[in-house]
Amino acid sequence: MTRVSYATLIIRLNMYLRWMVRKDDRGVDFGIWKTISPSTLSCPLDVHSGNVARKLGLITRKQNDSKTVAELDMNLRELDKEDPVKYDFALFGLGVFEGF
Repeated sequence: MTRVSYATLIIRLNMYLRWMVRKDDRGVDFGIWKTISPSTLSCPLDVHSGNVARKLGLITRKQNDSKTVAELDMNLRELDKEDPVKYDFALFGLGVFEGF
């Protein structure tokens, strides 16, 4: 069995929370957990979303750690305090699919 780093576990947990809490019309986010508000979620921060967030000026720290997640959360909440994680797929997609 493959060993998974702590950072990878946190990313996966944040992704899982996003899927269970948020609701969208495309079937990506199921929204079956109604007692947790999307406003409390943190954006899963990986290499791709981190690089794009830096290029867009959403984060300034060079490392992808909990302090960087807090910085990203703060800036995404300025864009939408009710659902800051809705930008996750755009950040990830620009990095992976568009090579941004």
